Amino acid sequence: MRTDDIAKTLAGLFSELTAGSPASGAYMLNPEDKGLLASLDTLPAAAASALTPTGSSIAAHVDHVRYGLSLLNRWSAGANPFEDADWSASWKKTTVSDEDWWALCVDLRLEAGRWLKALETPREVNEVELHGMIGSIAHLAYHLGAIRQINQALRGPAQSSR
Repeated sequence: MRTDDIAKTLAGLFSELTAGSPASGAYMLNPEDKGLLASLDTLPAAAASALTPTGSSIAAHVDHVRYGLSLLNRWSAGANPFEDADWSASWKKTTVSDEDWWALCVDLRLEAGRWLKALETPREVNEVELHGMIGSIAHLAYHLGAIRQINQALRGPAQSSR
């Protein structure tokens, strides 16, 4: 099957989570929410490294998302990165220095931008691949929510009662 009919939707939902809600027609975030990337830009490395009771951190969530997007980007370029993917390694970066945090956020931004381009480009996919593309959006939404639960300063604006 081809993604021609849904590519714009997939890209729009992913973009909303990463770059913030559009002026009108937000589906994932509340209006005026700046999204994941701009939220992370406000977080110092020490806060990103604060461990939760489960031993994870915002830095670990960010590295996990970055790793997942890197795999998807390799897949979109024609590789099969999933057969030897090491998901546990993506959870090992729990603490970061200021320099490491900046580099991790830059890498996340680059991977997110590449995946956005892949989502908005119509392609031939099988059912499993389409599930993976759609699942990447749900996966990102989960981690954005988890990050915002860890650090309430990263939460977006509350829904207005219009």
